[in-house]
Amino acid sequence: MTLETILERIRPIDEQSAQEATARHTRLTKPPGSLGELEALGIRLAGIYGTTRPRVTGRGVAVFAGDHGITDEGVSAYPKAVTEQMVHNFLRGGAAINALSRVAVSDLLIVDVGVDGDLPEHPRLLRRKVARGTRNMLEAPAMTRDEMNAALLVGAEIAHSFASSGTNLVVGGEIGIGNSTSAAAITATFTRSGVREVTGPGTGLDEDGLDRKYRTIEEVLSLHQPQPSHPLEALRKIGGLEIAALTGFYLGAAAERLAIVLDGFISTSAALVAAALEPQVRGYLFASHCSTEPGHAIQLQHLGLSPLFNLGLRLGEGTGGVLAMPLMESAAATLSEMATFEEASVATARPT
Repeated sequence: MTLETILERIRPIDEQSAQEATARHTRLTKPPGSLGELEALGIRLAGIYGTTRPRVTGRGVAVFAGDHGITDEGVSAYPKAVTEQMVHNFLRGGAAINALSRVAVSDLLIVDVGVDGDLPEHPRLLRRKVARGTRNMLEAPAMTRDEMNAALLVGAEIAHSFASSGTNLVVGGEIGIGNSTSAAAITATFTRSGVREVTGPGTGLDEDGLDRKYRTIEEVLSLHQPQPSHPLEALRKIGGLEIAALTGFYLGAAAERLAIVLDGFISTSAALVAAALEPQVRGYLFASHCSTEPGHAIQLQHLGLSPLFNLGLRLGEGTGGVLAMPLMESAAATLSEMATFEEASVATARPT
């Protein structure tokens, strides 16, 4: 598997199936449009799955973990060691993503793509470490090309694995202290926004810490001059190993015709890169929510996505995406399982 072959396999969604699903919704036993946005969601799923009666056959969540050298600059309220500590918490089942995945009845995988520590064997952990974190991007590009390519392919491998097991609805999550700094730099680059427009407190910086974060990102962008027209170079210079893996995960999922539910600010920064590499990816993306991080709304606007809900979330880990999974499956079920007026022997509305 290479990045080139993955990109070649990404095709537009099936517009014919989407049109037929739109027509089917008008014949179901309800007033037209009465299910609101659920109808639009179901129609989009019909286009992705290539059928007028879409079904969610499995839910999968992959949380990619990686450390960031930029934490040396004091851009996070938490020390870098928290990344490894949180992975252990995931493996013990004690994090928010564990609780929500249990409720959503979704398969949960934790993927070590760049944690600066040695993690134990565990049935829920995939050890795919590319490096022990990124370099300090204030001093050098965050990743080498080989590291970035390896991380991209880790993500694509996970997407392929989900598809092979019959899963067709996926969420990508992340954990990595310092990754909101990389995400803000990516967002400023790909949306051509100002650093202060897209940068928030992340894990809870105070005013002085946030000002330091602004200055750090501005210096990083000045040093590396990343360009959205060269998405892989931008990702290599200012991204993270877990963000690169998420990018590959989205590309691989689109190639497998899986519906992709985005989580928050960091995971959506990877979607910006994926969509720049192959614009057809956008047809497979759904926005679960809008984070309180200021750059998230700008990301979603750039991708042309509307959030399904707004609960004031900003945790990451894939939590918002998992919350959206039952909603997505409900949209598919109403389109697929409801009877038409004819099937139910119910009179249709009289013309006015």
